[in-house]
Order: sequence, then structure tokens, then C-alpha cells
Amino acid sequence: MRAMILAAGLGTRMRPLTLTTPKPLLTLGGRSLIEYQIENLLRAGVTKIVINHAWLGEQIEAKLGDGSDFGAEIVYSPEDEPLETAGGVRKALPWLASEGDAPFLLVNGDVFTDADYSSLNVNLSNDKLARLWLVPNPQWHIEGDFHLRVDGTLSPDSGLRFTFAGISLLRPSLFTHLPLNEPHPLAPVLRKIIQQGAAEGAILPGYWNDIGTPERLAQVEEHLSKRNLV
Repeated sequence: MRAMILAAGLGTRMRPLTLTTPKPLLTLGGRSLIEYQIENLLRAGVTKIVINHAWLGEQIEAKLGDGSDFGAEIVYSPEDEPLETAGGVRKALPWLASEGDAPFLLVNGDVFTDADYSSLNVNLSNDKLARLWLVPNPQWHIEGDFHLRVDGTLSPDSGLRFTFAGISLLRPSLFTHLPLNEPHPLAPVLRKIIQQGAAEGAILPGYWNDIGTPERLAQVEEHLSKRNLV
């Protein structure tokens, strides 16, 4: 299985921390956010990883190199301007789709979780195009993103509503219709297949946080400190 780590955001809400450092390289306990993601993917046996980047992306390449120091094979998909999530995937699609329509893991480079990726179900049935991992709605996103039914399918309007964790299993064919090198968000792509009944969801176990503000970065530091991991 292959994976893509999304690392092309501008990190504007994290300023001034991100004025000179791309958000995925902000550190927690001496390691960058993106290193936590790489190590988690490796625990799941995923060693082939593509990383997109834009703002200060050369720092990401200098920090991670070709991935050999981690025991991974890392390639990069640079973007002159951020292409948003789906647009970034579309640009990297030739690499992601080198195994046909086999699903790949897509993870946000700025989320932190202690959920072990090796425990996640990464088998996707032939009639499904995506599996999204969800979390209970945090205070800053109380409205949530997607409805999850008790049978594990995602619905446009029925079931409990949860927040997307920024971790998903997707088929390359979801993105082949998108124009190349044009910004495109992921949400419309997902909502279309949810309408078609082709997406399923699962609750992500353990601690999770979307590090979108300095306050949330401090929250993760506190969480790690309590677990004696910092």
C-alpha cells in the first residue's frame, strides 16, 4: 500500500510560528508533526510515501530527504501554489495509481493522533471507493462533517454526525476526472460518492487533534507530557 501526506498548507492560523517554518515541521517532543505521521505509517507497513508541499517546501525535503533514514521511500509533489486536498492528490496521481486502482492512505500532515495505523482496517471492498476515519466533534467544529450509520456506511443525512479526522483510504479513480494543476477541495468529491453509497466510515480510536492553531499545538504538548512522552 502507498500513502500520501498532505503538507502544502500555508499555515496562516499558526503564525507567527509558520512565518519561517512550514506547519508540518513544527515540533512536539523533539519531533516534527510530519515525522509522527511517517513513523505511524511505517508501523502499519506502509513504506512508500509521497508528500506534497508548497510554502517553504524545500525545508520539508531537506529535513526528510529520500526517507532512507526512516526506512521509507519518500518522493515529493511540489506545488507552486497550494492545490487544496483533491487537487494535490490529482497531481500526485501517477505515483499513487502505479498499482492500478488499489486504495492508498491519505493523511493530513498537521493532525496528531496516538491511534496506531497498524490497527486500522485498510481493506476496501470492491463496491466502495473510500473509508473515512471520524472523531467525535471537537468544540471548535461542533457541527461535524459527515453522517455515519450504524452499519458503517456514510450517509448524506442519516446517522450520527462526526468530524473527519483527516485520515482516509481512497481509490485513485476518485480523482481521475479532476483537471490537473487546478485547486480542488476534497469535500465535494467525498460528498458525491456518499450520495452514491460508495463510502464507509469508522471511528478513529485514541487521542486526536487537528493542529490548526497555536493553542491546539499546546494541547497536544500537554497530552504528550501527561503520557510522559515529551
